[in-house]
Amino acid sequence: MSDNFQQLQQRLNINFHNPALLRQAFTHTSFVNEQRGPRLADNERLEFLGDAVLQLTISEYLYGIYPDSPEGELTRLRASIVCEPSLVRFAEALEFGQVVLLGKGEEQTGGRTRPSLLADAFEAFLGALYLDQGLNTVRAFLESHLFSQLPTNGQAPLKDFKTELQEKVQHLAMGVLDYRIVEERGPAHDREFVAVVVIGKHRLGKGIGRSKKEAEQQAASEALTTLAKQYPV
Repeated sequence: MSDNFQQLQQRLNINFHNPALLRQAFTHTSFVNEQRGPRLADNERLEFLGDAVLQLTISEYLYGIYPDSPEGELTRLRASIVCEPSLVRFAEALEFGQVVLLGKGEEQTGGRTRPSLLADAFEAFLGALYLDQGLNTVRAFLESHLFSQLPTNGQAPLKDFKTELQEKVQHLAMGVLDYRIVEERGPAHDREFVAVVVIGKHRLGKGIGRSKKEAEQQAASEALTTLAKQYPV
């Protein structure tokens, strides 16, 4: 176990029983592809598991602190948390980018700060922590590092990306937003939706989610990132 991983555990006050799981959580495919000898395990499978763990724990948290909110509102709130921009903020706050194992090419092209890579590492870490110490430890970790940054009952709810995008577009007088579901994939019990948000013929963002609403939230989030680059404050 390298010094970086030892320091990470100290910062988080977590000691992995199986250090190999922690290392795998931060092993990018580019690193694996450049290694000789027996193939190492990358973090993609752990990311898959961590996504499910995060969805469950966030749903459980929101269900508890918003007892009067309907299903649609809870879905909107969850989508505003379990999205790439939010996960990147959490990963950056925890300095996950410093410990990711990258191939030389990925390193040279700025992979250590790449949003999708950081979001994936955050989910992979949760997957590894779940396998190593169970759901209660994951809950405790999220209580300390994620839930504490979210609004509690009685406070203003999280602002959803679709509303924020609508306000931004109106302010810029860009036209009318249109959300479209362009693809549905997977079996009925594990459906995945792909949404895009457009103005006229111009696509501003694309999103993927387990519901149409969640996919639209993701698309709006990506659109906000696009507009922030084109129209910086």
